[in-house]
Amino acid sequence: MNRRVVILESIAGPLYVAILLASLWVLLRGHNEPGGGFIGGLLAVIASVLWAVAHGRVAAMRRLPYGTPLNLTIVGIGFGLFSGVPALLLGLPYLMHLWGTIPLGFTELKVSTVIIFDLGVYLAVWGGLAGYAIELLGMDEPDTDDDKQPDAAQEQRA
Repeated sequence: MNRRVVILESIAGPLYVAILLASLWVLLRGHNEPGGGFIGGLLAVIASVLWAVAHGRVAAMRRLPYGTPLNLTIVGIGFGLFSGVPALLLGLPYLMHLWGTIPLGFTELKVSTVIIFDLGVYLAVWGGLAGYAIELLGMDEPDTDDDKQPDAAQEQRA
């Protein structure tokens, strides 16, 4: 029996967006203030878990970027590994992060390769932990995949 919580389903959309925006804010302020990729990724996991509780495992998995939690984690690891390459190209040690400024006329914007590393951590944490948590939440959900083959016990009962 699948019980619906209508209030949770209706509020999950705005909350999902608000939590993801908060996770991005924490990600972007992380190299100067408390926060960063790990904490931002945990907030993104909370958004995914909220969606899984409100709408089910399959719907939550569909909301993850890059299709699957594994793909999201791999992309995150790729960003983290790539963040050290600019230093190598300049003959510096791998993962030595570079800083610069972009003049905007009225102010300057500080930029760094640290944000690429933090983004990688963010995506890897979101993919790895959200995939795990969503699968745990979906353990008691019936399988609705049409492509799954029935196991031997189901065939004997039929």
